[in-house]
Amino acid sequence: MNSIVADALRLPRAAGRLRAWLRIRPSLSVETMVLLACAWFAASCNGAFFRAAGTAGLFEGIRGEFVRASLFVLVAAVHAVPLLLVATRWTVKPLLVAMLLLTSAAAYFMNEYAVYIDPDMMQNVLHTDRRESGELLSPALLLSLLLRGVLPAVLVWRTRLRRRPFGRAIVVRSTALVATTVLAAGAAFVSFQGVSALVRNHHESRYLVTPGNYLVSLWRVALADGGSSDRPRTPVGAHATVVGRPAGARPRLLVIVLGETVRARDWGLNGYARRTTPQLRRTGVINFPHVESCGSSTEVSVPCMFSPYGRAHYDRGRIRHSESLLHVLAHSGIRSEWIDNQSGCKGVCEGLSFESVASANDPDHCDAEGCLDEVMLPALSRLIDRQAGDEVVVLHQMGAHGPSYRKRYPPRLARFTPACATPELARCSREQIVNAYDNAVLYTDEFLARTIALLAGQSSRETALVYVSDHGESLGEGGLYLHGMPYAIAPDVQTRVPMVMWFSPGFAASRGIDEACLARKAARVEASHDNLFHTVLGLMQVRTPEYQGGLDLLRGCVTNAGTPAPPA
Repeated sequence: MNSIVADALRLPRAAGRLRAWLRIRPSLSVETMVLLACAWFAASCNGAFFRAAGTAGLFEGIRGEFVRASLFVLVAAVHAVPLLLVATRWTVKPLLVAMLLLTSAAAYFMNEYAVYIDPDMMQNVLHTDRRESGELLSPALLLSLLLRGVLPAVLVWRTRLRRRPFGRAIVVRSTALVATTVLAAGAAFVSFQGVSALVRNHHESRYLVTPGNYLVSLWRVALADGGSSDRPRTPVGAHATVVGRPAGARPRLLVIVLGETVRARDWGLNGYARRTTPQLRRTGVINFPHVESCGSSTEVSVPCMFSPYGRAHYDRGRIRHSESLLHVLAHSGIRSEWIDNQSGCKGVCEGLSFESVASANDPDHCDAEGCLDEVMLPALSRLIDRQAGDEVVVLHQMGAHGPSYRKRYPPRLARFTPACATPELARCSREQIVNAYDNAVLYTDEFLARTIALLAGQSSRETALVYVSDHGESLGEGGLYLHGMPYAIAPDVQTRVPMVMWFSPGFAASRGIDEACLARKAARVEASHDNLFHTVLGLMQVRTPEYQGGLDLLRGCVTNAGTPAPPA
């Protein structure tokens, strides 16, 4: 009883101490607050960069410790200088609070998935939809935001800023700028040899330095996309025509299945030890085992593969501000449709027919978190029934999009177990991650087989299908997860993708396709996303100056005299 009374008496005293602690508000100058925040960024949010430097051998021996210290000073100082140029008593708090929250999130994803925040990755972030972003929310992310972002942000907001006369404020700010610049120069001098080697040999490592990585990348994306919404697309194939089609020929339907995050290494038809493509094997598709993607992310690969410029002449601005393969088809009189179970067509189908089924009211294939790819097949059936004439339909899959691989396939296809059931991949063994991923590939196999069966049943049309994935995926190899690595250093599991073709007997006969010849060619040719634009034009016999026969995968295996060629 006495202990209960004593505890009751202590509660008001404890509450009083808490209120007294909450009333404590430290007082700092703007300059000190900026320097402390930048030191916090360097110490708590740049682990990925310091690990990369350590892996490169910069921290070996006694000198390595000096290099480590100088790099810490350098990272803090290079962020402090621009902040000291723009921070005022009125802007410093909201600016630092925003940076603390964003930088803590960036640090989490760099640490958890080994991503580099370059302009392409920032483009991915800006175009991520609610479903994708929701899958990335996890207790670990929230804990990182709390410890690295929210708590320091609260401290920043509660800190009182010291006032100074204007003249003295100018002197103090100038002194801080000079001192910080000298510190940065000195730190760069001490670590120059190691850092220059790191940047020279691993140029992309600069995209691990945060918050500078996402600020610079965001600025570059903004500059590249400035005014793009009002800028008309440059016409491509404006005078395209269909050649070599006899009068009265049956209409053709080509379905392009745009895969998502399926890598060539786990594709059963490519010789993978697991049977991840059993149904496709029975359909007799023509498999291309050596295909390279244009990028390591959807934002890069999709616009690139539908453009005439491709990876060989990659120019992001030119690609995004030009018409695509689908516009060329439209100019030639071939109708194109885009059915989407993803995050849009990335501008490829702008101004053309587009239907999203990602939030369809289909209880058999959809739930609150999204839809399985089968939801696109009823939409495809409706298009086939109501349209006449030649047509190209793109089905944009959710595919094997990570990190929630477990959500990409129905329970009946959980063939490889145990499977990782969380987006926090670090909590799963590599075997569990691969199992979940391979089950998702199994579902892509089934989806493609069902699409082919639907096309094979069309008696009024000649039908064909081309499947290609947009990019691959890292499943823990070398400590890397997901995709989106800078292309120059992306591993082949992110840039090698599967590709298959299927033709109905009527389509193959009318087009004069020697399938045995094409199968032999497919087994040995080094193909890429660059081939898609020209191969589709060749399949549909579209003549336009942009068509390059050397990039048409059917070239040499087609006997029909209607093969398109640029006008003389």
